[in-house]
Amino acid sequence: MQSFVLVAWLSLCAVQDARQRQIANGLTLGVGALALAWLLWSGTTWLGATAEQGGWAALLALAFTLPGYAMRRLGAADVKLMTALGLATDGRHVLGVFIGAGLASACWLLLAPRVWLHMGQGLRNHVRYLEPGMSRKLPYAPFLLVGLMLTFALLR
Repeated sequence: MQSFVLVAWLSLCAVQDARQRQIANGLTLGVGALALAWLLWSGTTWLGATAEQGGWAALLALAFTLPGYAMRRLGAADVKLMTALGLATDGRHVLGVFIGAGLASACWLLLAPRVWLHMGQGLRNHVRYLEPGMSRKLPYAPFLLVGLMLTFALLR
């Protein structure tokens, strides 16, 4: 059930990021606050890891994302999203999501020029910020969603 909630939340973030190239603070800070409150109240993350593991996972998420933010490759919402994910999961999941997102974005950069031409106009309009060559900075949340799905598939 907790995995489903994380996938649903990250799906909302991914859709909003792909459509608008921004994620509402209510989605990032709100879930981060809920995950932190759960962590402090129960002593575990949403996925059952210890509070210490959740804290280290949040620090790991910050270590992975703050350099990208400083180089203007990631937005503040991406940093908040990954930190919230760290508070809700553990270090293995954060690492898996980060690696999976990297693989997914590399695949997209390689395949997008061919795939984009065959996508329907309506779908292209909904995910216009994923258009190949449009920007140096692609929306990151859709790739994080793919990374989360891969991580769940491999760690379960």
